[in-house]
Amino acid sequence: MRVLIADPPAFTPAYDDALAAALGRAGADVELVTAPFRFGDVPAPDQYRREELFYPVSSRLFRRSPLRLPLKAAEHLVGIARLNRRRPDVLHLQWLAAPEIDARFLRLGDASVFTAHDLLPRRTAAKRDLWRGLLNRFGRIVVHSDHGADVLAELGVSPERLRVISHPVFHSDPARADDGHTVLCLGVIRPYKGLDDAIAAVGRVAGARLLVAGDPMEPVGRYRVEAGSAAEWRLGYLPEAELDRALGESTVALFPYRPELDQSGALLRALGAGVPAIAYDVGGIAEPIRRFGAGRVVAPGDVDGLVAAIDELLGDADALAAARAGANAARDALTWDASAAAHLDVYRELL
Repeated sequence: MRVLIADPPAFTPAYDDALAAALGRAGADVELVTAPFRFGDVPAPDQYRREELFYPVSSRLFRRSPLRLPLKAAEHLVGIARLNRRRPDVLHLQWLAAPEIDARFLRLGDASVFTAHDLLPRRTAAKRDLWRGLLNRFGRIVVHSDHGADVLAELGVSPERLRVISHPVFHSDPARADDGHTVLCLGVIRPYKGLDDAIAAVGRVAGARLLVAGDPMEPVGRYRVEAGSAAEWRLGYLPEAELDRALGESTVALFPYRPELDQSGALLRALGAGVPAIAYDVGGIAEPIRRFGAGRVVAPGDVDGLVAAIDELLGDADALAAARAGANAARDALTWDASAAAHLDVYRELL
């Protein structure tokens, strides 16, 4: 089976690499087409081929500058035209970065799949008719949670097109250097990540230390003032070794997100390192924590609940051990090979 995975904006290179490699191990002939990743190195292809088909100029000339957007739009049309000339058995899109363009020019056959990592991306979320029409052109839509399937069904996506495949963990075995008091906030720093709630909650737990590790997409000056000396900041796009160091030093990871994403790659990285998680019950983020008993789930916006959950896991050795066992159970169950097998079942439905 010839599978073409496409991530035009290179939003999730780690996910793309892990899925493509697992599909290759399972016997598929896999090619990944994407763009140059602007913020760090990407893994060397293993069991698949990769071509940087999209945004060859804008991704190299501009980082996050808005000056790249007109050039990027023109390059997107060129990339879509090149993508349309491919003839795989299955086309699997990971992201639709320019849905207005994609709706007009992207050629989709019956054997086409889309993974809705963001159920309705924030920039175009209000264009529900656009998304409904575009998503219903795919043979299948993969979502990472039951919540995601419910949201897209409510939007008007045909339920028979929807398939739930859990987001796998990113497995790692960092050297443990946990002091028993460190609360980690991991990942790109954006307003919806709820860092202000994390700072407020950790500040109310005696002896707790906050470690913030990620690339800022918003100014962090006010956060640093609020957190004071109780927080350590490791900012920027962190290489794998630095991510492992942060995970190895962490007792629990905190995800007080506001409604935005269906699932969090940072959460799956924490669970994959055996680090329990505390999260607001938004999107599908709570589902793996509940399923495996891998931490605590708190009502959205409930800072008091965050405080209680942090205090329990840092202060009760038995509760922490049970949550760590849940994280390890998630790590054992949510594998990329299992995800690849589920994806291959979906592909076969279309052939």
